[in-house]
Amino acid sequence: MREAPSGSTVDGNDWHDPVWRAAAEAWIADHLDEPVTGPIELTRVRPWSVSLRVPTARGPFWFKANTFGCRYEAALASALAWWAPGSVLVPVAIDADRGWLLTADAGPILRESAPTPDDWAALLATYGELQRTLAPRADEMTGLGVPDVRPAALPGLLADLLADPAVRADLGAARLAAVQGVAPAFADWCAELASDGLGASLQHDDLHDGNVFTSGRFFDWGDASVAHPFGTLLVTLSSAGYAFDLKPGAPELLRLRDAYLSGWPGDPAALRRSATLACRVTRVSRALSWRRALDRSALPLDDDVRTAPAEWLAELTEPDIV
Repeated sequence: MREAPSGSTVDGNDWHDPVWRAAAEAWIADHLDEPVTGPIELTRVRPWSVSLRVPTARGPFWFKANTFGCRYEAALASALAWWAPGSVLVPVAIDADRGWLLTADAGPILRESAPTPDDWAALLATYGELQRTLAPRADEMTGLGVPDVRPAALPGLLADLLADPAVRADLGAARLAAVQGVAPAFADWCAELASDGLGASLQHDDLHDGNVFTSGRFFDWGDASVAHPFGTLLVTLSSAGYAFDLKPGAPELLRLRDAYLSGWPGDPAALRRSATLACRVTRVSRALSWRRALDRSALPLDDDVRTAPAEWLAELTEPDIV
């Protein structure tokens, strides 16, 4: 994998801007070892990121660009390729300053294979193995710009979110008061998590069957943070619940939780308690990741996207998923 020379940071790109598009295509051509064989197609256009499909004689390559708040993904993906190359999608090239990365096609994603609950359990167990491998790298990851969302930091980050005028307005008076009301208990949950003896690691924060290939390689790190590892369960279990029409606390979700926890050392009851707390407090992490993603967005925001940070904060008063 090659790291491209640093370029100037351009915030708030418009993915449809022909000047931006020309720069991206020139960078792609410069970092491929073979010619492009057809039109480069704009795919997966989001306010916070965009992907381009690049056809070549060897099959497609994929270019991804992130906006300002998620641009650390490129540097993180490059580092992960050195630390755990068998577990992740390895970039061909990156531009860390601009948050650009180029990858070869890695085949079908798990979602395209109609995954069973056993496939979801294997996904979780494999990701837990990766987290245990990466735990000693936590400080290196924050040094790359990966957000530090460890339990000790979360009460202050919650206070920052609750002081944000946009978040307050989107919550409304009743939900704002409800979230403020759980803030003291939230600090206690975080303190308990911080003392459970499980070190921080890479918390994907958007881990589901669409972000892992059938080969078992993980990708899409634009929401990732350094945090309590068990926080990864929140999105994965929520996504599995949606896929299989399961309610919070369903036995099937508990089995998925236990498949993940089976690889971690410690008393099973204590691990389950940490999983419940981690899923609970990671709702704040999700609010933070949405706020980062929407910072200097490249496209106009629909209301359901714009209000996502407040919606995740409001979940603090909802029942636990496990």
